[in-house]
Amino acid sequence: MSNTPDDILQKKILVLDGAMGTMIQRYKLEEDDFRSTRFASHSHPLKGNNDILVLTQPDIIEAIHREFLEAGADIIETNTFNANPISQADYGTEKLARELNFEAARIARRAADDITAGDPSKPRFVAGSIGPTNKTLSLSPDVNNPGYRAVTFQDMVDNYLVQLEGLTEGGVDLLLVETVFDTLNCKAAIYAIEEHRKKTGRKLPVMISGTVVDASGRTLSGQTTEAFWISIAHTPGLLSVGLNCALGSKQMRPFVEALSNIAESFVSVYPNAGLPNEFGEYDDSPEYMASQIAGFAESGFVNIVGGCCGTTPDHIRAIAAKVSTIAPRKKPEPSRELRLSGLEPLRVNRTTGFINIGERTNVTGSRKFARLVKEEKYDEALSVARDQVENGAQVIDVNVDEGMLDSAKVMHDFLNLIAAEPEIARVPLMIDSSKWPVIESGLRCSQGKCIVNSISLKEGEEVFRDHARKIMQYGAAAVVMAFDEKGQADSLERRIEICRRAYDILTREIGFPPEDIIFDPNVLTVATGIEAHDNYAVDFIESVRWIKQNLPFAKVSGGISNVSFSFRGNDPVREAMHAAFLYHAVTAGLDMGIVNAGQLAVYEEIDPGLLERVEDVLLNRRD
Repeated sequence: MSNTPDDILQKKILVLDGAMGTMIQRYKLEEDDFRSTRFASHSHPLKGNNDILVLTQPDIIEAIHREFLEAGADIIETNTFNANPISQADYGTEKLARELNFEAARIARRAADDITAGDPSKPRFVAGSIGPTNKTLSLSPDVNNPGYRAVTFQDMVDNYLVQLEGLTEGGVDLLLVETVFDTLNCKAAIYAIEEHRKKTGRKLPVMISGTVVDASGRTLSGQTTEAFWISIAHTPGLLSVGLNCALGSKQMRPFVEALSNIAESFVSVYPNAGLPNEFGEYDDSPEYMASQIAGFAESGFVNIVGGCCGTTPDHIRAIAAKVSTIAPRKKPEPSRELRLSGLEPLRVNRTTGFINIGERTNVTGSRKFARLVKEEKYDEALSVARDQVENGAQVIDVNVDEGMLDSAKVMHDFLNLIAAEPEIARVPLMIDSSKWPVIESGLRCSQGKCIVNSISLKEGEEVFRDHARKIMQYGAAAVVMAFDEKGQADSLERRIEICRRAYDILTREIGFPPEDIIFDPNVLTVATGIEAHDNYAVDFIESVRWIKQNLPFAKVSGGISNVSFSFRGNDPVREAMHAAFLYHAVTAGLDMGIVNAGQLAVYEEIDPGLLERVEDVLLNRRD
């Protein structure tokens, strides 16, 4: 019989340990205790650097692990919450990060194995604790410079790689990315975990635990619980997602319930022992906290439970006793719907209707936006994005491909500024570029699940696969253009040929989620005076219908305004064409489109005479 965490979680609720920091405080350690002999002459004060104790007071750390194990914990965390180079730099010990993680993992491993040997029927597991660091990728530390970041995405990835090397070499069973206050930091950790797997071949189960900071149910970087789940659901080897810290068990209940309703992984929760009192201490008794968590379990919300700040072995003992006879939450079937997120979630399904993607934050589609970006008038450029959202855009398309710009830098800077504007950042982003470095620059500063626009077979299958794998690693959806080595598809047959081939490569060869594939079968201009162009709109509509019938779960999008380009300067005709084209395309199954959200006419309100003429052109009904 298998005894992996995944197998056991099918049958019972597992118990995580409690607060390492709370237990360390009980020892009343002073500066000399943190230094010991090894760091007697170290340049920085070390008191408060709990992670260093795996080197200077290993017996204390092991004793704490054993107390939690003897209290009934199935999973213990390594003492490595801040054992990363970025956090350790405050103490001048950043070069010790790998050693700290290795030794912490060995200590926890030894304790867990000893306790398991005494009762092999109850295996104990070691989770490598990976904290959020003391820096944030989504927020500026300077209120006067909202686009500034103290670290880069690559800095954060490199930081986590050091930690992962030590933890895995030390023998952890699981990786726990915890107390996530900024989802972009978490995405950097997820990215690093996949990089580490590719380098070493080792794939460990991953637990992720976010922190909602108050009764709003949002993270510090502004995401709702559902948006957080959507943003990290791509994690390879994801075992569980959950919540910890900041709140007590009573305050956490509605957010655990919300997460349980949507998460397709197991769900964990380890709250604080209440909210801190005026002395900074935690007042929830073991019995009270255990009864609250038992309530979560009886409601079917959880699979893994434990404690965070203020929780002791007594809390864990009480929790373990309460949940021992309660059945675990059952994981739901995967939904297979496209889910996106900014600060808030966006589901794309039959009930949400057509999704408007705002087109005006695109230098090729808006002369005003192009001018503002070139002149670095970013406050005014942000107002263009804000107007799109206020006018109904559910996604914002951002394209800064312009020959005179450093497009990768502009994309990075502009998206960082959007992150500081909640009324814009609440919607998902579409990162739009023909240049892969620009796309990757955007992906590295987007905490939500965004859309990449676009990839194609234009440069061949090898480049296509490489870009698709990267998009998966960043946790984004992808627009796939109907374009291959021979050129752009301009007939129904070519659209079908390319989309079928791309779908098979993505789903069968690299495991790209089919619900995250968004085909763009090319909206081309009609009424050009060239007979070969007359059926372009009809072919697009029929290709939409074919994709929806033959490529399961895939979505379809398009740049709607392209269809009317022959009538530029004649806004009434263009707006009528867009509305009529959308009406027929949406009827065929079009899920979303890039539009000017403020200038969409209503199909039923178009003048009948104009509508007839417009549809004659679009549907190629008359010569």
